[in-house]
Amino acid sequence: MLYRLGVACSSFTRAYIPNPFIFAIVLTGLTAVLAMVMTPTGPAQVVGLWYDGFWNLLTFAMQMTVILLFGYVLASSPPVERGIERIARLPKSSTQAVVMITALAVVFGALSWGLGLIIGAISARKISQSCLERGIRVHYPLAAAAGFSGLIVFNCGLSASAPLLLNTPGHFLADEIGLIPLTDTILSGYNLLTLLAYLVIIPFVYAAMQPPEHERQTVAPKPAPGARSLSAAAVGDIGAGGEASLTDPSDRTFAARMERARPLTWSVVAAGMGYVVWHFATKGFDLNLNLVNFILLLFGMAAHGTPIAYVRAVDQAIGACGQVVLQFPFYAGIMGIMSGSGLITIFASGLVSISNEVTFPFFAMVSAAVVNLFVPSAGGQWAVQGPVLIEAARNIGADIGQTAIAFGYGDQLTNGLQPMWMLPLLGVTQLRAGDILGYTAVMMLFTLVIFGAGVTLLPLIL
Repeated sequence: MLYRLGVACSSFTRAYIPNPFIFAIVLTGLTAVLAMVMTPTGPAQVVGLWYDGFWNLLTFAMQMTVILLFGYVLASSPPVERGIERIARLPKSSTQAVVMITALAVVFGALSWGLGLIIGAISARKISQSCLERGIRVHYPLAAAAGFSGLIVFNCGLSASAPLLLNTPGHFLADEIGLIPLTDTILSGYNLLTLLAYLVIIPFVYAAMQPPEHERQTVAPKPAPGARSLSAAAVGDIGAGGEASLTDPSDRTFAARMERARPLTWSVVAAGMGYVVWHFATKGFDLNLNLVNFILLLFGMAAHGTPIAYVRAVDQAIGACGQVVLQFPFYAGIMGIMSGSGLITIFASGLVSISNEVTFPFFAMVSAAVVNLFVPSAGGQWAVQGPVLIEAARNIGADIGQTAIAFGYGDQLTNGLQPMWMLPLLGVTQLRAGDILGYTAVMMLFTLVIFGAGVTLLPLIL
């Protein structure tokens, strides 16, 4: 049953889903048409709103690019890659392989969406290759879809945009609602149970979508020793060859020795970790986007060892961020149209108007899921949709923390249909968005039930 549904959806997406940049352009046009039809906004005004919004998310775009970049560099570091290589030899069947890839993506996605995305991608490639060497055929597009699982659950974890922003002093809604502690959002009992349910159920959903062995599309074999494949270059296996692949160890010039000086790396790591310890000791478990990025930077530097190793790893990883940088202004422009024309208020208000205190979180989740298709940025979307949801929650009497979690569930839910954040994974796996979107769409149906129950029923029970 699930296999046939997965095949049908995958065949459709392979045929009709283009490159994510084309998707962004088409969505821009669709948003413009909706704004002109559903609001009193003329064509010239729409173009003006699009341009005005085009550059409005540069700060947040940089934060998102950095969290992806630093997570990517850490995930591709020699210690992490060696760990994945060991894990890749564990699965004894294709089902075990798919379950393991999904679990790795979810666990690391809960820590950081950038880390989970890249570890999921690397795991999909390396585990599939290791299985192929041992005669186990893993359906590679399905494995890649499983590796994307961390992006469907990151708002349940430590890099959740809205909860972190609401716990950051001076956030743009601070005058209305003050600071919302993480114990009311991502550390709440119902959210942790929802995350656990996703971790237990979704790996087996993916496993159930496996095609018969003779129909499975396998990964390209691992390149011979000394060779370098395109996918390996995309991942950035810079640590595999050791420092000799970075600089000539016989070069004893002052510049070369400074580039290889581990004490320089460790002085930054020690000072940075000292600040992190002081921050938590004085402010409790207080996370925000900047602190998450800072911790990823420190861990990445420690994992790569020398300054030049980290520099080269960043140079190789930056390619994974290229299309994200390209597309963010377009989605900011879409957000500008939706916000300036009032379209986003129509979408959000229309759904929440039919809800009450109990059903409001579910409809808030649905509204966020719809808007995420047009603005696939949790922080940017919250900046526009957050005030609408918070005002509605206050009028209805719904819990603010629960509203933020509902928003996050909706935002991450339709990542299974929105290909923008698949770009780094596609670069690592060398697949097209259409190859995996069918499987993530099926997974999204099950996740809708998990998230819906998690944000509506569990808070009533706990």
